[in-house]
Amino acid sequence: MTDNNIENRILYEDNHIIIVNKLTGEIIQADKTGDMPLSDVLKQYIKIRDNKPGNVFIGVAHRIDRPVSGAVIFAKTSKSLERLNNMFRQGSIHKTYYAIVKNKPQAEEATLIHNLFRNEKMNKSFVCEKHSSNTKEAKLHYKLICRSNTYFLLEIELMTGRHHQIRCQLAAAGCPIKGDLKYGFPRSNANGGISLHARKIEFIHPVSNNQIKITAPFPENDLWNCFNCSCTAIG
Repeated sequence: MTDNNIENRILYEDNHIIIVNKLTGEIIQADKTGDMPLSDVLKQYIKIRDNKPGNVFIGVAHRIDRPVSGAVIFAKTSKSLERLNNMFRQGSIHKTYYAIVKNKPQAEEATLIHNLFRNEKMNKSFVCEKHSSNTKEAKLHYKLICRSNTYFLLEIELMTGRHHQIRCQLAAAGCPIKGDLKYGFPRSNANGGISLHARKIEFIHPVSNNQIKITAPFPENDLWNCFNCSCTAIG
């Protein structure tokens, strides 16, 4: 059974930042659904754990989609939040995602570059043939690292940070992510999520300047376990 206990999902913590392994279906920040966001769960947990009399500061430095799991960084001070925001804008925080797809990509390793248009009403991004004032360049590098009898596991390095970038670009390459109905996969996953996981995150700490490397465990009791135990390595 997946462990919902926030304490067991903390991957790293110090006085300035906290990194958590987000569950599929959790939201990072409050939205119109009214569901409790992970940021508020952290506030409540820290307030009780540390017996804090006042409010707890948790700043959202970046987001991953609700149906996606994996490592998320939060700031514990306004100073670290400002620095993390700058680091994300500058591209100095390196994120590696893993995705499970049904179709084998044409090349086992490649860089994908597309012009993406975001339709906010549909909450969806689309690939456009030509660049315009309404599009943004999206760039990622993928590598086929493992296969099971039915699916393929891709390692993805993000080179830009666009709305639904991985989901949209892989779909455009003929490899929609397992469970991602919005981007063309024919069936949903049982948990309502998609098989996309923010696996690794690497950066220089915004305050201590130490090198931080974090790996988020895969969701339990899911297809990810097939790749943990019985996949065939590529190459």
